[in-house]
Amino acid sequence: EVTEALYNGAYQLLKKYNALEENIVTVQVPGSFELTSGADLLLSFKQVNAVICLGCVIQGETRHFDFICNSVANGISQVSIKHNKPVIFGVLTTDNLQQAQDRAGGKHGNKGEEAAVTAIQMAEIKRTLAN
Repeated sequence: EVTEALYNGAYQLLKKYNALEENIVTVQVPGSFELTSGADLLLSFKQVNAVICLGCVIQGETRHFDFICNSVANGISQVSIKHNKPVIFGVLTTDNLQQAQDRAGGKHGNKGEEAAVTAIQMAEIKRTLAN
């Protein structure tokens, strides 16, 4: 429910800013931890301007939350550096489901849209610097 709302927000914003549907590549991974590997595989096999990693990790009773969040954040940064392409961190790290819903189209907006804006901006910066 949360990641689908993030995805829809990002997808609609990309379309609003004239991204062609056939140029939007979607790859689903089993969980947030796998976002790093999914981004790396995508950049290894497809020509894309940016990757938007969307996910949600909700705090539980164990330290698992901390390990996952740190690994995903660091991994996404490393993939971006490895491929010299923008890889955007669009992962919610919340205390509970309500906070996640509030950030996936609820009272705090849609962080998927924000991630898409960031991807557009970073791809443009790369394009400008490359010329």
